[in-house]
Order: sequence, then structure tokens, then C-alpha cells
Amino acid sequence: MKVLALDSSGLVASVAVVEDGNLLAEYTVNYKKTHSQTLLPMLDEIGKMIELELETVDAIAVAGGPGSFTGLRIGSATAKGLGLALQKPLVHVPTVEGLAYNLWGAKGVVCPLMDARRNQVYTGLYAFEEGKLVVLEDQMAVDVAVVAEKLNALGREVIFLGDGVPVYGEQLKALLKVPYEFAPAHLNKQRAGAIGALALEYVRQGRTETAAEHRPEYLRMAQAERERMARESAAGQERMARESVAGQERMAQQAEAEETHG
Repeated sequence: MKVLALDSSGLVASVAVVEDGNLLAEYTVNYKKTHSQTLLPMLDEIGKMIELELETVDAIAVAGGPGSFTGLRIGSATAKGLGLALQKPLVHVPTVEGLAYNLWGAKGVVCPLMDARRNQVYTGLYAFEEGKLVVLEDQMAVDVAVVAEKLNALGREVIFLGDGVPVYGEQLKALLKVPYEFAPAHLNKQRAGAIGALALEYVRQGRTETAAEHRPEYLRMAQAERERMARESAAGQERMARESVAGQERMAQQAEAEETHG
């Protein structure tokens, strides 16, 4: 079983090819360029280096969210395009689960943190039991204080990773009452190798989908969508206020007319 894996859900762009228990290649970049500029050239470079014939790939795995709205769309569109062209199934790997899989075999609780802005993170709580990833709390978008509260309630040692650590690490230190660690640099960001390895498990469980079926999982609305709804809500409230004032004026005019003709 050979899986091509893509992850452009966050700041990192990553492409990998995993075959059975072997990571054949991985290309990961955490730099300024947008993923639309990097993802396909990275795939092309990997293909040249390992003489990959895309037709030999059995499935295409993609970090399906949550994460950056633009990044998720780029990864999703790339995976869907490849799936349709090659007629291969897709494997939707939840981003936060893939991130947690970087720390396979870790003791205690694994807590990935992706910066979701507005003092929120995309996160989930995981553990490894008998060599398998166990979901303690499914992926969610929550306030950092909620994460600390959940971890304190579990009462177990925890290890953090993800791009949310530099942003919220100090805040978590002040809130946590349990022992904690932060993952080292080579394990603390998204890696397509982890997405591919976890995807192999999903394929064995029959958790695949067609390219047409695949949809990213955003967990919350995009900023532009929230702003649009806020504008519509404000406009609706303003309209109701105008209608209320107009109604009161009509009632006053009617009362005045009745008094005049009474």
C-alpha cells in the first residue's frame, strides 16, 4: 500500500510518500511562500527524487482540517484534482490527529495546538494505548483557558506541539496544574509523513472517500463570513429600529388625528 500525503493546513507545507511501514520521501517547508506556490513543485521534486509514477499510488491522503481556510482549500483542491485524474481514493485525515501522530508512543496526553486567532486554538486531546492513537477529546476550536481546564481535570502529564505553542505557551504555563512538556523542533509542526502513516491505518479500517465526496472540515466560519454575518445582523437591527420608529410615528399621527376629529 502506497500513500501520497499532503498537508497545507497551517504555516507548514508538506508532501510525503509512505509505502507500508516505510517513509520513502518527505518534503516539508515552513517559510514565507504561499502553499499555492510550493505544494505542487514539492510533489514534482519528490517524484523526481524517488522516480515516483503517480499511477502507482494507491490512495491520496490530505490533512482535511481544521486549519487555515486558504491552506485547507489549496490542499483539498490538490488532493481532489489528483484523485479525479488518477481515479484514486482519498483519505481525509483530521489535521489535529495527524499532528498528534508526530508523537507516536508518547506517554501521557498529547495536546496539539494550532493558532486559530482571537485567543482560540484548534486542538484535541490524544493518548497512545497499545500502539494506537486514542481520541480523548475530539478536535475542537476553543479558548486556551478551556484547554487548560480540560487538562487539569484529566490530571495527567501532557506534551504540547503545534504553531499555537509559541503564541499561547506562556499563558498555558500560568494556567496548568499538571506536569507538561513542549515537543522539540523536529516534531512540533505538521508533517505529511505523519498524515501518510495515519492514513495507512485509516485505509485498513475502510475510512476512504472519493475525490468528489471530500470536503475540508473548518470547525468554524471564516473571518470574512463572520464579518458578513455581523454586517447583515447590524443592517437587520438598523432596519428594525427604523421600522419601529416609523410605527411609533404613525401611531402618534393617528392618535393626534383622532383627538382632532373627536
